[in-house]
Amino acid sequence: MSDTPVASRDLPATSLLNRRTFLASSTAAALGTTLTGRAASSKPSTMPVTRSAAPKPLIVSTWPFGRAANDKAFATLQAGGNLLDAIVDGISVTEHDLANHSVGIAGTPNAEGVVSLDACIMDGPTHKCGSVAGVEGILPVIKLARAVMEKTRHVLLVGDGARKFALANGFENTPMPVPEELERWKAWKAKQAAAGPGSAPPLSHDTIAMVMLGANGDLAGGCSTSGLAYKLPGRVGDSPIIGSGLYVDNDIGAAGATGIGENIMRFCGSFQVVEFMRQGAHPRDACAEVIHRIQKKHPAGVDLAINFLAIDKKGRFGGAGTSDGFVFAVTHPGSSQVVQADRVPPRH
Repeated sequence: MSDTPVASRDLPATSLLNRRTFLASSTAAALGTTLTGRAASSKPSTMPVTRSAAPKPLIVSTWPFGRAANDKAFATLQAGGNLLDAIVDGISVTEHDLANHSVGIAGTPNAEGVVSLDACIMDGPTHKCGSVAGVEGILPVIKLARAVMEKTRHVLLVGDGARKFALANGFENTPMPVPEELERWKAWKAKQAAAGPGSAPPLSHDTIAMVMLGANGDLAGGCSTSGLAYKLPGRVGDSPIIGSGLYVDNDIGAAGATGIGENIMRFCGSFQVVEFMRQGAHPRDACAEVIHRIQKKHPAGVDLAINFLAIDKKGRFGGAGTSDGFVFAVTHPGSSQVVQADRVPPRH
């Protein structure tokens, strides 16, 4: 089955809201059949353009790997689990995916060869949240973020304190990085030494951000990443920061982000998306408008590498980004697909 979306489109701001074509991939491989039980098709198809609400429950998450996460989350809901159970189970799939080098066990290490993980979770009905940052050797970190929310009076635990909390609450040590990533880091380290001081590390910045609308209309969300490849030790991006990498308002909607965290967290990006939805904007429009707002603070032509997705209380969803090929996974009764987000080109 193909997960490949249609090519990204450079759309001017005036046409972002009315020229959209989504590519529907076939049913997620994690289930092997469609969510209605029909046999999976190997041929991608084009989903009709629509701004109407999707059936509930509705799950939306970043990148093609989000589809397997969505399908696991959907299965958890179908089995009677609540929204937080589904968020944890879904994102845990990505965190344990050895083919994913931007989240979880196979994540890319920092500049010292150490994998440090960030995650957060937010519950719409209670407006409670939990986050962890710079955690080493603990999986699943999305589950750890939930433990912070439910077992402490805090929102964010970091570094060694978060690790000690995890071990005291039944989490086990998980060796990282995986051998493949360790060898890549060694090669990068050797190249850096040859290039001399000041040479720039590669920019790798994928994240899984998942937002969810339950059958009863409640909302929740979660986010997890290993952060920027070969980052400075101690660096934390937007992903575990409530309002930056993730924000949920049970009265309005939920939004998540992926990209270069520094360019998202300086603007409380996901919070802004939800606030535009509060003013009545469609989720797609809200994502694009936040990008426009951020672009105005930078010189023309700068590629910020920021992407947002969102759902609202009505069951509408959308996404927009500056990156070529930003796609997101959408799952609801009868459908599990990877679709193309609107591309917002740099300001000229």
